[in-house]
Amino acid sequence: MLSRLTLIPAACAAATLLASAGTMASSHREAPFITGMPKVDGTDFYMFNSYESGRDGYVTLIANYLPLQDAYGGPNYFSLDDDAIYEIHIDNDGNAQENITFRFQFNTERRDLAVDVGGTSVPVPLININAVTGQNNDAQNVLESFTVEMVTGDRRTGNVQNLTDAGSGDSSFAKPLDNIGTKSIGDYETYADNFIYDVTIPDCPMPGRVFAGQRQEGFVVNLGEIFDLIALDPLGARDSRRNIIADKNITSLALEVPADCLTGENTVIGGWTTASIRQATVINPAPQGSETTGSSNAKGPAVKGGAFTQVSRLGSPLVNEVVIGLPDKDRFNSSEPKDDGQFATYVTNPSLPALVEIVHGVAAPETPRNDLVTVFLTGVPGVTQLPTVTASEMLRLNTGIPATAAGGQNDLGVAGGDFAGFPNGRRPIDDVVDIALTAAEGFLCGADVNGEAAGGEIGSCGTQDMQVNGGAIVNDGALPNAADYLTRFPYLNTPLPGADNAPLAVR
Repeated sequence: MLSRLTLIPAACAAATLLASAGTMASSHREAPFITGMPKVDGTDFYMFNSYESGRDGYVTLIANYLPLQDAYGGPNYFSLDDDAIYEIHIDNDGNAQENITFRFQFNTERRDLAVDVGGTSVPVPLININAVTGQNNDAQNVLESFTVEMVTGDRRTGNVQNLTDAGSGDSSFAKPLDNIGTKSIGDYETYADNFIYDVTIPDCPMPGRVFAGQRQEGFVVNLGEIFDLIALDPLGARDSRRNIIADKNITSLALEVPADCLTGENTVIGGWTTASIRQATVINPAPQGSETTGSSNAKGPAVKGGAFTQVSRLGSPLVNEVVIGLPDKDRFNSSEPKDDGQFATYVTNPSLPALVEIVHGVAAPETPRNDLVTVFLTGVPGVTQLPTVTASEMLRLNTGIPATAAGGQNDLGVAGGDFAGFPNGRRPIDDVVDIALTAAEGFLCGADVNGEAAGGEIGSCGTQDMQVNGGAIVNDGALPNAADYLTRFPYLNTPLPGADNAPLAVR
């Protein structure tokens, strides 16, 4: 065996090396504090060069929130928090601070639709009173809308401008209802397409697109087995087992932006998402009612105030869930990339490979994990490394590496020879569980990137400068299926309906 692993071509391979040490799932309920606030729990972040036909030169950003949605979860379903802000941050110069932030904020309007019951008008308990279409929301009892602001510079003190509808100039966008069922919304895919907007982006010559709404969960993982002391056959055949979250939905904030409007001095960007809520909440003992109940209190069930405080953070998938130790999970969710030095030990001395060795007898790579520091915290020189090198956790994308067409994508990303996949950004189909487990077990130890991008040394694992465990592909058994994803914006599939009211077969 060669003394060092060589990855060619250089400009592609280095960009797809690990951006998340030990990642095993998307970030569902990953920290103690956030488990009580699912509306602001960030679950997945996707950032990739758009591969929809005719969208060359665009980058798609998708931030998912509100995990593990059961499609039948009425009558309120899964609205986001009007008192929170949801943000996607872009660093294009490498100082681990945001240069551009896209800030989503939501508003919910209750119509209090009523029906006549014996001569008395009585508000209904449902979210709609008849079928709903994209063109007609008269039967809709709850209306959700959102705005998107672009902040240049610091997220709280920078220059703020609105994204606007490219046709009407409006700065408020309607959000579709969740997929209640086929009787309420007969053709949900067509219905939801009405809520994809062409948008004017400040200081950007080309329009982008935005969508916010429910989607089918795109992540695949044997989640229960992983948390049951990694009850897997990690070096076994890459077979397919049941994807435990295949029957769940998610809420997606999707934005497509011309790459040139995101990049700085080179073609690399770093990205992460956050959610923030007001510092103080006071429960109102007499919330707003209606004329039917005789209540005159105009306030809601809670009054919130104070500065916005970050409670969720996500860059590469599941860093907080299986890399950061339990005492620091809440701290990580409230932190910023520029302060990630405080978490360095979790990367240089990761606990996951040690757990796998204890449970399965698979040798853990030596420490310190210099390989993971390069690809996880600094980026690979000449490819995914930004002009200034500040050790920080974020998802990194080289926008100069062409997208792979949907039909040719490999769910193993670089491990499968597809250099436009994770961890060069992340696409919906990328099996980040298998890719990251493979890296955590020593696939990249001592790797070099040569060719056009000179000087791309990844780093050793302690004294080991070659692949550990024979370079085997590690797997959790849950495999993505290309048919489960759209090949167009917003890429994640139509959400599962809460009820399927197709005619029953005659018996």
